[in-house]
Amino acid sequence: MLAADPGASIASIATEAGVDRRTVYRRFASREELLAAIYESRVTAIEEAIQDARLREAPVTVALHRYVENIITVNRTWPVDLTRMLAHDTVRNRRDACVEEVDTFLQRATHEGLLRPNLPHGWTNALLPQLMHLVSRQLPELSAAQAADVVVDTLLRGLGAS
Repeated sequence: MLAADPGASIASIATEAGVDRRTVYRRFASREELLAAIYESRVTAIEEAIQDARLREAPVTVALHRYVENIITVNRTWPVDLTRMLAHDTVRNRRDACVEEVDTFLQRATHEGLLRPNLPHGWTNALLPQLMHLVSRQLPELSAAQAADVVVDTLLRGLGAS
C-alpha cells in the first residue's frame, strides 16, 4: 500500500491490513516509526538475500542467479520508496554495506570472466539493480526464478540478436 501511496495514513493502512487503527498505534507510536520498521525489514531481507546467495564462495553463475532471484523476491515483498528508505541513517549504512558486498562480487565475476572488463567503471553495478527493479514491477506474472532468468540473461547477453 505504501508503495502505491507513500502518503497513506495509519488509518488507511490499518483498514487495508484488516485491523483497527488503535492496533497499529499500539505497535508503532507514529507513522514514521511504522515506516522505519518497514525499512528495517527490507534491509534485513536484503542482507539475508545476499547471505543466501553466498556471493563469496558459490560459483559465480550460481551466486548471481540466486542473488537476483532473492532480490526480486525482496523487491516484490517490500516495494517501498528507496529514496525515503535511504533517508534513515542506520538503514542507509546497512544498505551501503550490502552494496559494497555486491560490488565486490561483481568484481569477482569480472575477474573470473563472466562479465566484460572493458565496460565503463560502475556500469554493471548501476545496471543490475535497475534490471531487478524493472522485472519486479514490469513482469509480475513471472516467478522470481523466471524473472531472475530474464535479468541474468539480459545482463550477460544484452538485448542484441547476435
